[in-house]
Amino acid sequence: MLLKLDPEHPEESKLRYIAECLRDDGIIIYPTDTVYGIGCNILKPKAIEKVCRIKGIKVEKANFSFIFYDLSHLSDFTKPLDNTTYKIMRKALPGPFTFILHAGNMIPKIFRTRKKTIGIRVPDNTICRGIVKELGSPLMNSSLHDEDDEITEYMNNPEEIHKKYHKIVDMVIDGGFGKFDPSTVVDCSGGGINIIRQGLGVIEGY
Repeated sequence: MLLKLDPEHPEESKLRYIAECLRDDGIIIYPTDTVYGIGCNILKPKAIEKVCRIKGIKVEKANFSFIFYDLSHLSDFTKPLDNTTYKIMRKALPGPFTFILHAGNMIPKIFRTRKKTIGIRVPDNTICRGIVKELGSPLMNSSLHDEDDEITEYMNNPEEIHKKYHKIVDMVIDGGFGKFDPSTVVDCSGGGINIIRQGLGVIEGY
């Protein structure tokens, strides 16, 4: 189904409906502050496996990011951060960044055999963060690529997204047109700050 939400003030009843879908192994497509994402509740292994099948990759080789509401539960899923990294993250987030950090012991078991690092996102998007807050746990996230378009790498029109994916996902969240540029990926797992993909976000001095 296609569910339209107010981008600035998403309706609480709709957020609750989306959260219930995610608690029931649902797969959703949703807006972020960059491109549209596809994802699920990180606590639902069956849903994670389904996203992997949709993306055409094996779970053990997946490099999905986790979407948080804020940084308050960061230590639950990552190893302790140094002060410099934490200050940079606090200044940059919410924003169009993916921070690569060392994974902690509470990441889902389905990833635990191989995943030494995880990507953390706190998008500057009210709908996306509202879903995570209502759900009470992070979203597993992957950017929605458009394999059929040789010019545009990402799909940004929610109605077109719905036409293509409505039979294979449970819900497409219409939060308006998305962007075509992805997040900036910042690797903090090597003891410093390393920009491995320059996207929309800019960190001064790096």
